Amino acid sequence: MGKPGAMATLDTVPVDPSAERSAPTAPTAPRRVAKAQDVPLLEARPDGWAESFARRLGAGPIPVFLAAVLLGYAALVALTVGAGLVLTQLLLPIGGFAAWDENINRWLADHRNPQLEHLSWIGSTLAGGVVIPVVVGLCLVAFLVLRRWRLAAFVLFVICVESGAYRATTLVVHRDRPAVDRLESLPVDASYPSGHTAASLALYGGLLLVLASYVRRAGVTVLVCCLLVAIPLFVAWARMYRGMHHLTDSAAGVLMGVLALAITLFAARVAAAAKSRDAEKRATS
Repeated sequence: MGKPGAMATLDTVPVDPSAERSAPTAPTAPRRVAKAQDVPLLEARPDGWAESFARRLGAGPIPVFLAAVLLGYAALVALTVGAGLVLTQLLLPIGGFAAWDENINRWLADHRNPQLEHLSWIGSTLAGGVVIPVVVGLCLVAFLVLRRWRLAAFVLFVICVESGAYRATTLVVHRDRPAVDRLESLPVDASYPSGHTAASLALYGGLLLVLASYVRRAGVTVLVCCLLVAIPLFVAWARMYRGMHHLTDSAAGVLMGVLALAITLFAARVAAAAKSRDAEKRATS
């Protein structure tokens, strides 16, 4: 007992030990831990365009992926063909524009030397018809061994969209290559657009973005941003230096590469949204 008139505290209130042992404890709800995304770049954002596209189609990951690729490819071809026709039929006939575009290649040809020619060969080969398939093949083997199906599809289709759009565009838009000594033998009337520049941005740019998204380090992100700018510019300079493309052709190649990359990224996110939707349906059924 406490002293008379003293205030009761927790120490002065008697506690029944048996009641404390028998008191039921409220069950704690299991905590849901969100699974970390290996490559957030390829994941669909909640209520984003990719999720809306997948919901509208209502199909599985593979059909919605292919639908997004085909629709994007058709839009890309229409855009690049339209831009090429505007360039060749409207802009080049304007007095001075074609001469300005051609003079850049003449200046580069007048300042050639063995060292720069070798450097331009490296830049041209980096995005050429031999190195690009090898890089794609190695990435496919690595991703398939690791069972990373969406990454494998991304690498394969990003170059398919770019190269397919390039081929389709050159069938419609014909532009002669610069009137300088050319260091390579390719069809003369296939100057527009620069397929090498487009391929370098689509493939290497895509791989760099995947790397930055996977690592998620500030230093890597800065390096990736620098390479995203440096590689296409290096390839574009090399193709112009070798007399294969005009500046406007290289600019069109940059646009084609960016859009091919964006289309394939969107398709990968659409597939991710469809996969998540199917998983939710199986969990609730």
